[in-house]
Amino acid sequence: MSTSEAKTEKPWGGRFTESTDAFVEAFTASVAFDRRLAPYDIQGSIAHATMLAEVGVLTGEERGAIVDGLNAILAEIEAGQFPWSVSLEDVHMNVEARLTDRIGLAGKKLHTGRSRNDQVATDVRLWLRAEIDALINEVKRLQEGVIGVAEREAESIMPGFTHLQTAQPVTFGHHLLAWNEMLERDRGRLADCRKRLNRSPLGAAALAGTTYPIDRARTAQLLGFDGPTENSLDSVSDRDFAIEFTAAASVIMMHLSRMSEELILWASAQFNFIDLPDRFCTGSSIMPQKKNPDVPELVRGKSGRVFGHLIGLLTLMKGQPLAYNKDNQEDKEPLFDTVDNLFGSLRAFADMVPALIVKREVTREAAMRGFSTATDLADYLVRKGVPFRDAHEIVGSAVRLGVDTGRDLSEMKLDELRGFSEAIGADVFEVLTLEGSVAARDHIGGTAPNQVRAACARARALLGEG
Repeated sequence: MSTSEAKTEKPWGGRFTESTDAFVEAFTASVAFDRRLAPYDIQGSIAHATMLAEVGVLTGEERGAIVDGLNAILAEIEAGQFPWSVSLEDVHMNVEARLTDRIGLAGKKLHTGRSRNDQVATDVRLWLRAEIDALINEVKRLQEGVIGVAEREAESIMPGFTHLQTAQPVTFGHHLLAWNEMLERDRGRLADCRKRLNRSPLGAAALAGTTYPIDRARTAQLLGFDGPTENSLDSVSDRDFAIEFTAAASVIMMHLSRMSEELILWASAQFNFIDLPDRFCTGSSIMPQKKNPDVPELVRGKSGRVFGHLIGLLTLMKGQPLAYNKDNQEDKEPLFDTVDNLFGSLRAFADMVPALIVKREVTREAAMRGFSTATDLADYLVRKGVPFRDAHEIVGSAVRLGVDTGRDLSEMKLDELRGFSEAIGADVFEVLTLEGSVAARDHIGGTAPNQVRAACARARALLGEG
């Protein structure tokens, strides 16, 4: 076999005298997963060709042929008719080879002034930017659902917990608005991440830039970036934006996992605070009575998967010298999987939360257990002139009596309560009611029903601004 016959048909094959080993070819190829970048690869190539024509590197006719050919390829991909080839390694070379097949010599000129290194960095940023926009919208949809339930349940009393022990009565609406605060921060983190990734690496070429008279600001403008990246070495090797996004995604999944844990507890027979609609649950293959909260359980489990991707990306990057290394091919699968699982989890919650059925009588009865108004009695004594530490001890003694006799503070007689402190008067029962307790927290951030409704209005206004 002659040397020329032994050469591969790779676009980079001129340096090589033998074909790539079949296993190595499959092992190093990324087309099986990076093909989802194809629309963004084509978008970047159209911008690059447009810029090359404007600076005189391509003719207008060549640019037109390239754009028409790329649009035809995009149509093939969308129709499922594109001939993907593992031997062409990745999405970029598959698209370029197909373009050359369609339009000939002009297709070979498209790669002038760029490298796959800056090309893939651009593609991933374009893809992730679009995904972040979709995720922000899904977070907002979940927030709308959470706020809607909070408003609906502004007066529904439930026990508030610390250490999973009954602490003080709150309203269910107030509790749901705590979820919204988490989600509002999540939305902000996604927006901040988007802002930092929105710089174009296109034109950095392999690592040092290019000798052609390119206009990087123009390609950045055509692609909707805020501007070009500043350093060519960093441009092709930076994956901070992927790590930052996965970190933000991990925080969101942590929040969804916490929410899931509460939904799972509340839906249990032991709590019985809520009912999840059947369409979000499954049954048991052996126990006919079971109604399992599979959606929140699965979301809780997926949080660990996303956390793992964050650690994986950090570990991927920690030992790399500048500039681009083949290691970076390993950034896409964890990033793609993070987006897929985050979006699915948000969608499931956004569909499920508005359909929650709150069992108000059960939650109210639960708030009666555990002496949830004990702090209210202590505050009452302080207002009567009793030092707080003394009030704390007095109420603790009253709670001990309640434990011994199986009664809540509100169920004790006035004479019994006065036995602990003469400062206690007949008006004490106004503060020992659950309604009185929640209504007394009448300030921004408090659980009073009117404050919950006002907080819902403010939260909706923030959604409108974002």
